[in-house]
Amino acid sequence: MAELTIAFVDLTGSVSVFETLGNDRATKAVTKLTQWIGAVGLENGGKVVKMLGDGVLLSFSNNLLAVETMTQIQQEHSQRVAQWPKRLKLQMQIGMARGQVVQVDGDCFGDAVNVASRLSDLAGPEQILVTDTVIRKLGARHGVRSRSLGPMRIKGRAEPCEVFRIEWQPEMLSEFLTLPSDLHGIASHGESVFGGIQLGWLDASRAFDITDLPIKIGRIPEADFIVNDPRVSRIHATLDIRSGNYVLEDVSSYGTWVRFAGTDHVISLRRQECLLHSDGEIAMGTPFTDYSSPTVSFRLVDGAMVLGHSRLS
Repeated sequence: MAELTIAFVDLTGSVSVFETLGNDRATKAVTKLTQWIGAVGLENGGKVVKMLGDGVLLSFSNNLLAVETMTQIQQEHSQRVAQWPKRLKLQMQIGMARGQVVQVDGDCFGDAVNVASRLSDLAGPEQILVTDTVIRKLGARHGVRSRSLGPMRIKGRAEPCEVFRIEWQPEMLSEFLTLPSDLHGIASHGESVFGGIQLGWLDASRAFDITDLPIKIGRIPEADFIVNDPRVSRIHATLDIRSGNYVLEDVSSYGTWVRFAGTDHVISLRRQECLLHSDGEIAMGTPFTDYSSPTVSFRLVDGAMVLGHSRLS
């Protein structure tokens, strides 16, 4: 057995790429990207354990080099795809864990392998999630920025594991803390024969047809609807319609809370989804108990939904 840091890199967005490019061209694009990931790992002292279709499993004996390599991969790939069309963007979600690993015939087995895989599943696009062991093993002087996401229950483990997110992105100059204020509801836009959704937060509003769904709500400019608050994740939640019902899914780092009008009951979402069956509010990044929580109200109208920034009475 050897103590290794395991990194699982999984590509997201491949379904859209295959739909757009076709099987042959999309397969070549995915293969080229996974091979590049493996090459960067090898250049930095890592080992490619195996390729898994649109994923790569790597191992490192040097923990700091492992984290720095995953950061390098995210940074370089982010710059590369910045100008790509939205439907062709392949992004990466990475999970990392360190522990005793059994190596058999070039493959790796052990708790660290399983946890790295689970964290990759939990990570959002462009995120690197790591265990507390990875952070502790970095040493005194490492220069790695990270943020604790608190204890999380990981499938296959009896006890919760404290998870950290590696902050590899440069700080966004546009980030600022905004306190809520009383504002009027947004005005209605033209109606669609299919119904539609109006989104609003502070002075911004935008109308979407149902044919535009699913939409992404988040902090970055690439989001379909932007809530520019540092507590809101880059891509925080998605909103879709299924069988005529609106479904909100949390894909954030810190969670989403939903409260329907006429009740004090709050639904807490962490990588989960819920049906929006009546009027209510959505708190993002911090619960309703925090008065300054970035809160979006929503109202169902004639089969369409209107999201606004006015508080429910």
